[in-house]
Amino acid sequence: MLRNIVISALMAAMMAILSAPSQASKTCSDAAVSARGEPARFLWLAKTKARANWRRKVRATPTLGTDFSNWGNAETSEERCITAEGGTVCIFTGYPCKR
Repeated sequence: MLRNIVISALMAAMMAILSAPSQASKTCSDAAVSARGEPARFLWLAKTKARANWRRKVRATPTLGTDFSNWGNAETSEERCITAEGGTVCIFTGYPCKR
C-alpha cells in the first residue's frame, strides 16, 4: 500500500516536471520584427511567404541571427492577412526569441 502511494507520488512529480514550460531559458529581443509577404493565390502560401520573409529579416539583423529566427518561438506574435482581388497578403509581427 505504502509502495503504491510512493510510486504514484513520484510519477505525479515527474509529470509536473516534464510538462512545465521552459520559459526561464527563453531569451527575447526588445524590438518586434515585422515582415510582409508577397501576394499569393492561397492563404497558406501567403502565410508561408510572410513567415519566410520574417525569418530572413531576423537572420539578417546583426544582434539576432539564426538562433532567433524560429517563428514558433516568437513572443506576442501576430499574423494579419488581407484578401483582395490581387490575392492574399500577410504581415507577420513578433518579438524574436531563442530557447
